[in-house]
Amino acid sequence: MSSLRKLCEDGSADATRTTAHIRYPRCMERNTRQRNAIRGAIAQADRPLLPQEVLDAAQREVPGLGIATVYRNLKALTADGELQAVNLPGENPRFELVGHRHHHHFQCRQCQRVFDVHACPGDLSRLAPQGFTIEDHDLTLYGRCADCAPPAQTTRRPAVASAAAPGRTHRHRG
Repeated sequence: MSSLRKLCEDGSADATRTTAHIRYPRCMERNTRQRNAIRGAIAQADRPLLPQEVLDAAQREVPGLGIATVYRNLKALTADGELQAVNLPGENPRFELVGHRHHHHFQCRQCQRVFDVHACPGDLSRLAPQGFTIEDHDLTLYGRCADCAPPAQTTRRPAVASAAAPGRTHRHRG
């Protein structure tokens, strides 16, 4: 293990900095900037992001950021309780900030992005087999997001005349 990595893990080396009476390893200064960019990218997106999406967004603030650093920081931020993983069947985990009230997700089948759904059908116990108890649930809706949905077509519905306008006759062609 490199001495820099050991320093970052246990803070035992002499190269430390004191801020507000707390000793931080110097390597944490760089990580703080990277973590802030990662945290900010997820907060700004306001939806769960894949690690690659985090990287793409965070590189705007820290151009030299690499995918391995993103993975390490996502793992650390999750362990610290700042992020939570969003696991959808057959998908790589996405990450979102902790602190959302109970919510669900919507995945666009075209662009694969995932969005928060701040609604819940409520008590689903009636769906469980008799004698079973539900402890939790997770609901994912699938479809097309607003960016990918085809434009709504306006169809003209024939006007239904309830009564003929004065001076006009109402006729059907037979």
